[in-house]
Amino acid sequence: EIRTAHNSFGRSEDAFLSDPTKPKRMATDDDDVFHFIAYVPHENGCVYELDGLQQGPIRVGEFKKDEADKDQWIKVARDAIQARLSNYSPTEIKFNLMAIVQDRRTYLNERLSALAAIGIEENDPAMVHIQSELHAEEEKRAQWALENARRHHNYLPFCVELLRSLAGSGKMDGLMTKAKTTAAEKRKRQQKS
Repeated sequence: EIRTAHNSFGRSEDAFLSDPTKPKRMATDDDDVFHFIAYVPHENGCVYELDGLQQGPIRVGEFKKDEADKDQWIKVARDAIQARLSNYSPTEIKFNLMAIVQDRRTYLNERLSALAAIGIEENDPAMVHIQSELHAEEEKRAQWALENARRHHNYLPFCVELLRSLAGSGKMDGLMTKAKTTAAEKRKRQQKS
């Protein structure tokens, strides 16, 4: 499921941009291969690195299972991440760090249920505040869905048809001249400031 979600954001090959006569090239050892590496705690007290380019999980360290400090494993993962990053130049920027956390909506719904269970009414300021946060999270998810739909949509056929239409109607030359003039004026303004 994670791989499917990740790959859905990859750029698909487009008939307009790729040369169908050239065979697809496989990645080599010299290529930059972008992928996810996960660090996860296991109930046996070990932290494992899950790297899709490796044969299997790699044990990177051990942690003390402590009910008072459930984040002991994060220190082990942090050290492993720092060790990995130290192999690269300090100016390297091809890394992202993400954390998988509980959905905030789940947490807020649990808080609402807990407050309701002890008899707090819906119009209580604490309940109203949590409901407001929950509403904001729902709006955020709706915005993300819209953004993701835009990312997945292939706008290239529309752009090609728009350019054909402008060229066919004789408006393309005038628009290109106007764009060049505007760009030149903008460069002049930037040089002055």
